[in-house]
Amino acid sequence: WNIGVILLFLTMGTAFLGYVLPWGQMSFWGATVITNLLSAVPYLGKMLVEWVWGGFAVDNATLTRFFALHFLLPFAILGLTLLHLLFLHETGSNNPLGLNSDGEKVPFHSYYSFKDLVGFIILLFMLSALV
Repeated sequence: WNIGVILLFLTMGTAFLGYVLPWGQMSFWGATVITNLLSAVPYLGKMLVEWVWGGFAVDNATLTRFFALHFLLPFAILGLTLLHLLFLHETGSNNPLGLNSDGEKVPFHSYYSFKDLVGFIILLFMLSALV
């Protein structure tokens, strides 16, 4: 579940970076406010903010960094999603009811592999229909 939480934060980060990319007034001040939250980190806060900004204020360097991260983070999300899926199929999901169903187990490969592939193709089709 740790990878799932990391995926959540990476997805939220990608959404924030996409929000900043139009570079209007709302985007500029959103970037300023959210990145200034890093200044609350003890001892390293000011240095972290300047590092994220690429200078002493939100500027073109910040926009370039955010654009690059907005492009690269989906690849990291894809890799972590595949790792998350692998861990899920290796260990299985939790059993909150405590029911034992060992006799009714279905082998991962070919059933779940095919099911995941069909779901991925449907998702890809829906995304391509939007574009």
